[in-house]
Amino acid sequence: MDQESATAGPLTTGRRLLPEHLGSAAFLRDHRVRYAYVAGSMFKGTASQDMVGRMARAGLLAYFGTGGLRVERVEEVIRALDATLGAERAYGMNLLCSPGSPRKEERLVDLLLAHRVRRVEAAAFIRMTPALVRYRITGLHRTPRGAVDVPHKVLGKVSRPETAEAFLSPPPPAVVRDLLRAGSISAEEAELAAHVPMADDLCAEADSGGHTDQRPLVTLLPAMLRVRERVAAEYFPGAGDVRVGGAGGIGTPEAVAAAFMMNADFVLTGSINQCTVEAGTSDAAKDMLQQADVQDTAIVPAGDMLEIGAKAQVLRKGLLFPTRANKLYELTLRHDSLDDLDGRTARQIQDKYFHRTFDDVWQETAAHLRTTDPDQLAAAEQDPKLRMILIFKWYFVHSARLAMNGAPEQRVDYQIPCGPALGALNGLLRGTAREQWRARHVDELAELLMAGAARLWQQRLDETAARQKA
Repeated sequence: MDQESATAGPLTTGRRLLPEHLGSAAFLRDHRVRYAYVAGSMFKGTASQDMVGRMARAGLLAYFGTGGLRVERVEEVIRALDATLGAERAYGMNLLCSPGSPRKEERLVDLLLAHRVRRVEAAAFIRMTPALVRYRITGLHRTPRGAVDVPHKVLGKVSRPETAEAFLSPPPPAVVRDLLRAGSISAEEAELAAHVPMADDLCAEADSGGHTDQRPLVTLLPAMLRVRERVAAEYFPGAGDVRVGGAGGIGTPEAVAAAFMMNADFVLTGSINQCTVEAGTSDAAKDMLQQADVQDTAIVPAGDMLEIGAKAQVLRKGLLFPTRANKLYELTLRHDSLDDLDGRTARQIQDKYFHRTFDDVWQETAAHLRTTDPDQLAAAEQDPKLRMILIFKWYFVHSARLAMNGAPEQRVDYQIPCGPALGALNGLLRGTAREQWRARHVDELAELLMAGAARLWQQRLDETAARQKA
């Protein structure tokens, strides 16, 4: 925790430990929230407008899930949130790295800057892209007292030390120079970029739903805290002001208490929030999620980054999607085009997985790329392997759409991101008034977890004090 973490007060003054005492006081002040707790973004608006709005009205921070949505839809959400929440409410939008389609990042950043969205959750970044750098440093200026004011706040999700180091460091100078030459930033913004880290908050994302490297939080979080210490000591002192939090497996008060005990500045939840009234997924998907236990998840290829082999964690119980997704990825490794597939495999994919022909899928994919990424479409028309990968990626998009819409057909193909945290929460709530997802609200789960974690800490403190007196 940073030097302003509020836990020290109750321990030394005898006051009872409260939820607002957990984590970083600077986090609370900077984001104007009650708790050092974040509801993270989830793909295709599962972290919905309703979810973000309810959290903001409760004085808590949440990020809308922009991944997989058209820019026009994201703009509608931003306008609606601004109209209902006002400028003083804290909320943010997800910015998902798109290595195969950088134009997606650029278009979203254009929108975020145009609407003065002050917070982004940067996910799946391996390097600091021009779009992310542009968002971070646009608007940098000196205050009357000489400090650098940073209007755009970035929460970077990381699972690798080298990525954490990139977020803890100033923007890459070469990227800044290119942006300046292109006229995308001002000379003042380029000069001040060297004085600010890429992120205000760094989230160590452990074994989570959706994109994951399957790192356990008990090893990942301490490692990230040490990266912060090293970067601050060796070459960029400003890294010491970046808050480091934890995500992945956060579904019970015990998990929250453990994260703060490991010096997390904040915690971030994901999987548990999609089994709430406010989540933007279907009732059918929520019914499945409600039945999940801690062992009911599987690792699959991440469809949006199929070409680089990134991984994601999804619900497994009662579904064929995990097996089929892994099969498609294996085929991309072994074959250079659809023509290389044997007849039986090709028929199985078209009849059982897609329920349509490869040609039908390609026509739909090409029509989409024609308006969103014509460069990639042109490349695929010349590269049979890229075309095969794009056709296979359609299945991942389609399976997520099936789950989001609650389509009664192809239910076994639902793609539902989920980590074991939800199973732990389901176990905690079994037999209570919140056992059914229709009685779960995202802000109430935050209260449950944070208040429960504070009670656990206080209980341990009381037990320790009693032993010392004995």
